[in-house]
Amino acid sequence: MTNIDPAQLPYRLGVGLCLFNRKGLVLCAERLDRPGAWQMPQGGIQKNEEPHIAALRELKEEIGTDKAEIIAMLPEKLRYEFPDWLQYRDGVFRGKYRGQEQTWFALRYLGEDSDIRLTNEHEPEHPEFSSWRWAKLSEMPKLIVEFKRPVYKQVAGGFLFISEALERGDKLPPWRPRNQI
Repeated sequence: MTNIDPAQLPYRLGVGLCLFNRKGLVLCAERLDRPGAWQMPQGGIQKNEEPHIAALRELKEEIGTDKAEIIAMLPEKLRYEFPDWLQYRDGVFRGKYRGQEQTWFALRYLGEDSDIRLTNEHEPEHPEFSSWRWAKLSEMPKLIVEFKRPVYKQVAGGFLFISEALERGDKLPPWRPRNQI
């Protein structure tokens, strides 16, 4: 353990991706490093990168395709704290961040299931996931690791209307970044 006070550390800026299929289900993937832990794709925002650009880049890096369109964004950024076991030991950020602050996007998947590849083809680092599946949005808070659960509950509540609309076959209006409205 270290004597760094996590409250003094910044949050890592990132994006979270709620990828919906035509039936209103969301993509979730099982982590390689934590079997049984399922999550939606997410990743960091690079310096000077717009969050909506990071969302499509991270989608391609993590699941091998960016055949999707953004259909919504949660208005508020969501945060979670890293637990000590992730933060200080051999954790990926080794005491650099206290947690993540994420901009969450809902995306409509435009590809086929066969386009999704977890092979690391577009990932600059190692692959994160061993398998993937489509799930009900309401299931996601139960599938995620406990320290991310409050964020997933907010995402599920914030994007429930999209899941329901897609399940009914409703047409959703296009989304535009704030700077293009």
